[in-house]
Amino acid sequence: MTFHIITIFPQIFDSYFNESILKRAQKNKLINIKIHNLRDWTIDKHKTVDDAPFGGGAGMVMKIEPLYKVLRDIKLQTKKNSKVILLSAKGKTWNQKLAKSHSKLDNIILICGRYEGVDERITKFIDEEISIGGYVLTGGEIGAMAIVDSITRLLPGALGNADSAKNESHTIQGVLEHPHYTRPEIFIAGGKKLRVPKILLSGNHKNIEEWRVKKSKIVRPVIARSR
Repeated sequence: MTFHIITIFPQIFDSYFNESILKRAQKNKLINIKIHNLRDWTIDKHKTVDDAPFGGGAGMVMKIEPLYKVLRDIKLQTKKNSKVILLSAKGKTWNQKLAKSHSKLDNIILICGRYEGVDERITKFIDEEISIGGYVLTGGEIGAMAIVDSITRLLPGALGNADSAKNESHTIQGVLEHPHYTRPEIFIAGGKKLRVPKILLSGNHKNIEEWRVKKSKIVRPVIARSR
């Protein structure tokens, strides 16, 4: 799978994409991440990507021309099995179900919004708008990282243990994973002994599984909007 990320701050991604699972997934050629600096598709000497909104108001709006040009050029490289996503405060909320469905794609193009938003005419050239939660961020870069991360974890071979993705929170919609414990068996803090539940030490796998199911949490889906 190839992720194309359109941004005006390309270096934001350097650290996160070069650590841990994402670094290994790229090394093993499970994913390819291409960062596109939107300013490279501008034509003026100042590499302008934004302008004042028509009708007045605070802030600036990302211009349509460079976005159209970069999308045009990226689409020439991509296969048909692809989607263009705008990270937007008014998009539908990203969740595990969407991550799973998008993991079947060959190419995902992510547009990182900035300022007060993007010229609305961009909607003629995208497939969907996505939000990652009920809050406003400075830009879409964090959302893009979240999408890349959540999809990559679902790709065969991305995780060290394939069962890790099967039993995580949200694998079943609305279900959060059971609590986890590891050594030491007894941890002393402030004079108090914090113990691992005895059932996890019993060796009875049937009872342990029943306990884990019981301790899993059922949550209601939250409808939220964010950039």
